[in-house]
Amino acid sequence: MTNNEGLKADLIGWLKLIYTDIAAGELISVAEIIEKRVKRNSSFSKNIPKEKWSEKSCLLISYGDSVSGHGRAPIGTLNNFTQENMEGLISCIHILPFFPSSGDDGFSVKDYSSVNPKLGTWKDISAISDNFLPMADVILNHGSRESAWFEQFLDSKSPGRDFFFTVSDAFNISKVVRPREHALLQEVETKDGIKKIWCTFSEDQVDFNFTNPLVLLEFIQIILDFIDNGIKILRLDAVGFLWKKSGTGCLNLQETHSIIKLIRNITDVYQEDTIIVTETNLPNQENLSYFGNGNEAHWIYNFPLPPLVLYTLLFADSTILRRWSMSMPPALKNTSYLNFLSSHDGFGMRPIEGLLDEEQKSKLFARLENNGSLFSWRHNNQGDKSVYEANTTLFSALEKTDVDPEGHLSILRFISAYAIIFSFEGIPAIYINSFFGMVNDLNAVQESGIKRRVNRQKFSEKWLKSRLDNVKTREHKIFNTLKKLLKIRSQQTAFHPNATQFTLQLGTDFFGLWRQSRDRTQSIFAITNLNATDKNLNLLDINLIDTENWRDLISGINLSMSKNSFKMSPYQTVWITNK
Repeated sequence: MTNNEGLKADLIGWLKLIYTDIAAGELISVAEIIEKRVKRNSSFSKNIPKEKWSEKSCLLISYGDSVSGHGRAPIGTLNNFTQENMEGLISCIHILPFFPSSGDDGFSVKDYSSVNPKLGTWKDISAISDNFLPMADVILNHGSRESAWFEQFLDSKSPGRDFFFTVSDAFNISKVVRPREHALLQEVETKDGIKKIWCTFSEDQVDFNFTNPLVLLEFIQIILDFIDNGIKILRLDAVGFLWKKSGTGCLNLQETHSIIKLIRNITDVYQEDTIIVTETNLPNQENLSYFGNGNEAHWIYNFPLPPLVLYTLLFADSTILRRWSMSMPPALKNTSYLNFLSSHDGFGMRPIEGLLDEEQKSKLFARLENNGSLFSWRHNNQGDKSVYEANTTLFSALEKTDVDPEGHLSILRFISAYAIIFSFEGIPAIYINSFFGMVNDLNAVQESGIKRRVNRQKFSEKWLKSRLDNVKTREHKIFNTLKKLLKIRSQQTAFHPNATQFTLQLGTDFFGLWRQSRDRTQSIFAITNLNATDKNLNLLDINLIDTENWRDLISGINLSMSKNSFKMSPYQTVWITNK
């Protein structure tokens, strides 16, 4: 839908599907408020691009103050730094929560309408859209105990009085899926007596009550305000936990999916080039469900990819990554995977459920621990606990292996990890700290007591530039190599996020993909040597048509079809193409 026609009827239909026990008149009133808001402020873009993404698309993930400098707000400094150093490399910037917050490095939001003054203003956010597509977090699941809404909840005043999820002793939580170790329910004293509030992620982050349609209405207003301030990509944080129902896992419920579809319906009308991203750190099949029928998320994070790439490179064995990639469905029309390796959250380990067996998991965790990783845990329904996240930088996670115990090949191994994900169907996303190959910041963990701070370093613009200008530094070597790969990638139609992908069968020593452009004119065979030693790639194992001239895009070497093998150095990647 590209205009307002029929919007009210659609809204009423979705609201009735979600709120089956609420009077139709109340739902109609909510629908009318949304309709008026859309009609009043809808920008109805006339210059919508034919495609919302291409082989040139690449996402940078950064905190608003990841880069700081004198004379401007941190978000302005970030904008300046990316313009000077990353123009043509990235197309989108995901600015992690930039709102006033009481904790969790921004994810415990006190006020969704304003920008943290320590970071900048809405004007600074909007300025990013002059050069990049800005992406922002819509943290729908929970809000801060220090918010005005929660103060209203404690005082039994509207609207906050009914904005947070509370339960009685009759509510069955035995099957609830937990991402953390703390007690799920927290008792608080309110004007109406003691209530049990639901806290999925921390005691400071209280879950909203989406069974109240006014909460949904409030967030729809927030989303439209975001769009008005230039936000093109909306990341629905922890959205899978949104709806709670007694006796269920309170995760991925149908009402949650219906809410996402409603949001998608509204944003498609309000600003057609808006992109919806769901953040669901879950097992693979559950994660895939957030595509819906092409009517939920435009992008979903490819959550299994980071831990599987780690396993593949740490143990020089492509078996599991190859098996998983063969089973992955192509993204639906007008959707895409968002491929990443590292983020501010570390490496989620729920996505490997069903992909790695217990022995393989233990093997991976032991190696990561030897490389300095910390771990965050979650409670299981069986009363025990399991690893939820590995808290480490990507570089530290890959720094040493059994065959490279001193880490002499660590930079090559690190680069190969990104070369692999740059080859995959989907849009690549790079966390800013990984762009420079940062190592674990254990001092930050010790000072804060927060394990996730191990991968949340902040940089001065001056220091960062000095490291990037010094050819001897790890930061220079990694940044410039990634820069080269991204520049090459952006010119290849076979690397379009929705171009055809097939997994190659090259044995355990190599991982390879065949990508073909949608018009079938370009093929790329993307192959990585997973070993710390030279390996010979048998060219007869890949479908190099002998009427074409083949060359490696990365090294520039032409391949001789008279030779049956190609010698690949440790952790080398080749992108063999006919164009």
